[in-house]
Amino acid sequence: MKGQTITEKIFSAHCERAVYADEIIETDIDMVIGNDITTPLSIKAFKSIGATALAKPDNFCIVMDHFIPAKDIASANQARISRDFAREFGLKNYFDERDMGIEHALLPEKGLVLSGDVIIGADSHTCTHGALGAFSTGMGSTDLAYAMITGKNWFKVPRSIKVEFIGKPADKIYGKDLILEVIRQLGVDGALYQTLEFCGESIRYLSMDDRFSLCNMAIEAGAKNGIIAADDTTKEFLESRKQVNGGLRAQPKYYYSDHDASYSQTICIDISQLEPVVAYPFLPSNGKPISEAAKDELKIDQAFIGSCTNGRLSDLKIASEILKGNRVHTDVRLIVTPATQKIYKQAQELGYIDILIEAGALISNPTCGACLGGYMGILGDNERCIATTNRNFVGRMGAKSSEVYLANSAVVAKSAIEGKISDPRI
Repeated sequence: MKGQTITEKIFSAHCERAVYADEIIETDIDMVIGNDITTPLSIKAFKSIGATALAKPDNFCIVMDHFIPAKDIASANQARISRDFAREFGLKNYFDERDMGIEHALLPEKGLVLSGDVIIGADSHTCTHGALGAFSTGMGSTDLAYAMITGKNWFKVPRSIKVEFIGKPADKIYGKDLILEVIRQLGVDGALYQTLEFCGESIRYLSMDDRFSLCNMAIEAGAKNGIIAADDTTKEFLESRKQVNGGLRAQPKYYYSDHDASYSQTICIDISQLEPVVAYPFLPSNGKPISEAAKDELKIDQAFIGSCTNGRLSDLKIASEILKGNRVHTDVRLIVTPATQKIYKQAQELGYIDILIEAGALISNPTCGACLGGYMGILGDNERCIATTNRNFVGRMGAKSSEVYLANSAVVAKSAIEGKISDPRI
């Protein structure tokens, strides 16, 4: 049997036969994820064909995260559809305002997504969970409905691009910088319907938070999924979920690419030579090193730390270390959004929240809100924002004439102090 990539091995295990890139397969789904925007469409499709039962009720999860608490009457009515459905079917894994969080931070925290899983969600950044060594991808709401009814879905097994990171991370380099550099090199469609398999000696230096950020933005290069093979860091994280939450959803399964696996392309990046990367409008691929960006003297109106990409505890720690003893510039609004209630609570216990508030930051409840221009930080005409989010398309966070620059949490925190995009290494 010829060598297989980790993605091919996960699908092979689920299909109970060897499968390879470009094959069309139907496979069981281990976790189906919906949110308050996409799930109502899935529910409509589910009910329109007369379905009366979920194939795997304990493997279906709804997280209310985009417009929660509701920002207007329309979002309140939208949320009620999911709430009523969760109540009707007695969903075990339903998360609303009482235990809220952004789905791609909350599910790993709860131990609901595991190594070796096949995971789908009606949200493009479902690829985040590949950081745990799972195949995880975003699909449409009707695809979600199919999985709700059958417990399965169809895939074309993706080809893989090997992305090898070498060296020890340079100063102020995090997972966000690694993926922005990958996207800069590949472009926004350079990995179209392929797996970005992240590997190399540098992976051992990356925390789980960094790995989640790295896989989260695989879609921004057009990838079907991003994935990192499990190592001791992964296993320690999953073990900690077992201790905190009273047990994982199932036993993790670990798969690793063969040495003779086939790849469509190989990229090698020396992260010891990498600078923090800033993606200019209006594409995540429009990356520049911070030393160049700082020279442009780009004044900002808003700084945002949060989202499913960078709203984790380490991001709040990084920001608080930079902001401690400093003040946010008088012309800047700094919004900080912890990704989950637990992260919020931990940050409070560790003193990060006090530091951020004393510096002049506004702390919001866990929500996707500002990232997609939903609420809690919409940009006005011609305003400029430096953000830890994942997209900077035209009008992404508000007015079409506004600009969003993507960067890591250190860059955002330093820029908030200086009132312009600034180098945190200085």
